[in-house]
Amino acid sequence: MKVTKLVSTCDIKDCPTIYATDRGTLLVQGETPTDHGLQIPAHETLVEIPMKLIQKAIRDNLI
Repeated sequence: MKVTKLVSTCDIKDCPTIYATDRGTLLVQGETPTDHGLQIPAHETLVEIPMKLIQKAIRDNLI
């Protein structure tokens, strides 16, 4: 899979980030919350990202 960085909240590697793939999908990097109380299937996960990351991606016409 080819991954291209679209938008991030900082320039280092451990910040919330949105990536595009050559599969026509997005990958999201962020914190893994543990206090959500939801029932998530074992093959899925939740990722928490700041709203400003989505706003920046939209403002920059990236998604």
